[in-house]
Amino acid sequence: MKKTFVLVTLFVLPVVVYLFFASGVYNFGKLPTLTEDVIDVADFGSPVSLENKITILGFMGKDVLTKKGNAFNLNQKIYKRFYEFNDFHFVMVAAEGMNAQSEDLKKELAEITNVEKWNFVFLSDADTKTLFHSLKTNLTLDDDLSTPYVFIIDKARNLRGRNDDEDEGTKYGFNTTSVAELNNKMEDDVKIILAEYRLALKKNNAERAK
Repeated sequence: MKKTFVLVTLFVLPVVVYLFFASGVYNFGKLPTLTEDVIDVADFGSPVSLENKITILGFMGKDVLTKKGNAFNLNQKIYKRFYEFNDFHFVMVAAEGMNAQSEDLKKELAEITNVEKWNFVFLSDADTKTLFHSLKTNLTLDDDLSTPYVFIIDKARNLRGRNDDEDEGTKYGFNTTSVAELNNKMEDDVKIILAEYRLALKKNNAERAK
C-alpha cells in the first residue's frame, strides 16, 4: 500500500497538477471573434492604425490623469509582459485637449518601463462614440467618455473575447480596476491571440520553404 502511494505521488500527481494549471489557459484554441470590422482610429485622421496590429484598445475620456491607477494596473500586468512582441501595441483614446495629461502619464509610466508602444489618440466626442459603438458590446461609456474596460482587437480589426465566460457569459472587455481580472483572464487571452499569430506565421514560413 505504501509503495502504491509513493508511486502515485511521484508519477501521477505531477501529471495531474500540470493538467490542472494548463487548463487555466482559456480553451487552448483561437480566441472567439465577437465583433467584426471595428472602425480604425486612422479613419479619424490618426497617424496610429489598428490595421495589422494586435491592439489593446482603451478609452480614457476627458480626464486622463484620473485613470492613472487603471493605466498602471494595465501597464504592470499586461503591457510589461507582452510589449516586446512584434505587431503588439496599446491604443488609448482620449478627448481632444488631453495631450498634455497623456504626456504626463507616459512620463510616469516611462520611469518603470519602455513606453514606445503606448499610443494616445485624441478624438472628438462624436468620433469617440462612433468608435466605441463599432465594438458592439454590452458596455457603455461613462459621462466623460471613458470606461475602465479595455478590448483586444486583432490584426483584421475584429474584437476578440470570450463567449462562454464563467462569470459573464459573453466577455467583451477587461476591467482595469481589477488586478485579479487582468491576471486571471486578460493575460491568458492575450497569450492565446499571440500564440495564434505565431502559429500562423510558422505555418506560412513552412509552406514557403517547401
